Amino acid sequence: MLRTIAFGLFLSVLAPLAPAATQAPQPAAPKQASPTDGLEDVAGTVRASVRWLRGQQDLASGSYGSIEATALAVQAFAQSPDRYRSVDGPFVRRAVEWLKSKQAADGSVAEPGANAAAKQTSTVRAVAAWMALGEPEHAAAMAKAMEFLGADAAQKTQAWPVATEGWPLNEEQQLALARKLLGAQAEKGRWIGPRGPVAETAAHAVALSAVEKLLASKRVGAAPKVEIAPLPAFSATDRASALKALEKGANFLLSVSDNGKWGQPGKPDAGMSAMALGALLCHPAPRPAPLQAAIDTGLEWLVSLQKPDGSIHDGKLANYTTSAAILALSRAGAEKYKPAIAKAQGFLAQLQADEGEGYSEGDLYYGGIGYGSTERPDLSNLQMALEALAASGMEPNAPTYRKALKFLERCQNRSESNDVKIRDGAVEVRPGDDGGAGYAPGDSKAGFIELDGGVKVPRSYGSMTYALLKCLVFAGVDKQDPRLKAAYDWVCANYTLDINPGFDPSIDPSAPYQGLFYYLHCMAQALDLLEVGTLKDSAGVEHAWRAELCGRIVSMQSKLDGSWTNRNSPRWYEGNPLLGTAYALLTLDAALPK
Repeated sequence: MLRTIAFGLFLSVLAPLAPAATQAPQPAAPKQASPTDGLEDVAGTVRASVRWLRGQQDLASGSYGSIEATALAVQAFAQSPDRYRSVDGPFVRRAVEWLKSKQAADGSVAEPGANAAAKQTSTVRAVAAWMALGEPEHAAAMAKAMEFLGADAAQKTQAWPVATEGWPLNEEQQLALARKLLGAQAEKGRWIGPRGPVAETAAHAVALSAVEKLLASKRVGAAPKVEIAPLPAFSATDRASALKALEKGANFLLSVSDNGKWGQPGKPDAGMSAMALGALLCHPAPRPAPLQAAIDTGLEWLVSLQKPDGSIHDGKLANYTTSAAILALSRAGAEKYKPAIAKAQGFLAQLQADEGEGYSEGDLYYGGIGYGSTERPDLSNLQMALEALAASGMEPNAPTYRKALKFLERCQNRSESNDVKIRDGAVEVRPGDDGGAGYAPGDSKAGFIELDGGVKVPRSYGSMTYALLKCLVFAGVDKQDPRLKAAYDWVCANYTLDINPGFDPSIDPSAPYQGLFYYLHCMAQALDLLEVGTLKDSAGVEHAWRAELCGRIVSMQSKLDGSWTNRNSPRWYEGNPLLGTAYALLTLDAALPK
């Protein structure tokens, strides 16, 4: 896809291109020191801790090594910026079950043979874990533990929120503690100390999560308002016009390339480079010598980044970058890249949330693949990975596709095949029945539809519904399958080339333009895979989608430099002309009129 697509999310790590200087730069005003300087990546550090902690679980028991370590790990998961709960997977759920299994008849939660003081400490930690989760099913165990702790339980457990001695701290003390902890890391997100690496890492992650809440409250809010303008008028176009636009776009990417690499000046980014290379490979061969040289150099650089586990990245978002690299290398079609592609395929397959990580089909995220930076898989990441796996030659009947189907069902608003029911207090999230798809099981970037009785349904939206269609095809689902037909009916009923349908403009006028290039790219790839010639919209109008989609893309190209930019919504970095242009070229390639 150059799955490239979902890369808008991936590119949240990049800054838009700086405009070329037109005059001598003026001396910058001295930067005022801020109390939060040096604390810009507290959330990233906590996420690194969570990822490392997950790998320390004993999958057979659910334990993280001891009662204290397990309780602190659960608390770290629950209080992290992503607020993990039991429903998120066995890394939380089975740990909580293991803690409950250690509760004695007197309410204490302790290791066998523990003395009175140790019993008090470990019970306090178990209560802190249950309290952090806030799940009603743990209320009885927590009440028994509180009874064991006695009348002064509140005093004994005053450090619950952060698992750090001396809490509560004032703002200045919290910031000082964060700097101290960040400076004491053995590696990012990991600490070593007297309680052992798991307990130390979890406790410090909890403390940093509290600091991140403080920092979040201090950040200046809203992004600058974008003035919404209707997209330019367009008409259906032919193959020759589309190829001409593609050539101009390729020349733009080449003009901002640093010897086959892209990113911020002096800081090439592997993910952005893989996307740009995949887009340049859409230019028909034979290619101009400078263009081919940039492609060859860039692909060699990507291969040089491959890690022993098969991943290809520069330290950020391993799934996205590896997937984009596979797609670029596969598109090149050179024999010399096959070993690297095969190793990368193995890496992607092992990322899936499945039995190897303690998941079973009953788990909400079973079969999914996520960023690698958070512990919740999503449809955007999964579609990128499945496209890369298909491009790398994975057999259509491979177990990876079969497992992915369960996750896909849970992303689709089709209650006949979607079993999601998530309760959050008085609210229940469950699927609707329009056949479209959201971002993840029980979640949608387009928000929710609120029904009577405290029920919320994730909104279906265009880019994810086309992503669902793509994945169903990769998984070998027949065109007559009711799941595929329901998704196809949704995209026909909501056919448009002007917005990403499904978002509510009354909440945010820019919302329907979010991910617009991503949407158009997903549309081109899904309809191409389905071998659809025309489709009929809700008004019964037939659309020759290839000519229309190419016409839409051509109409949005800059007449100045041949680039593309989403001017109505920079969200997911579509305001970056590198990303916008890569999407546009990939879309043209998939949609070229025959």
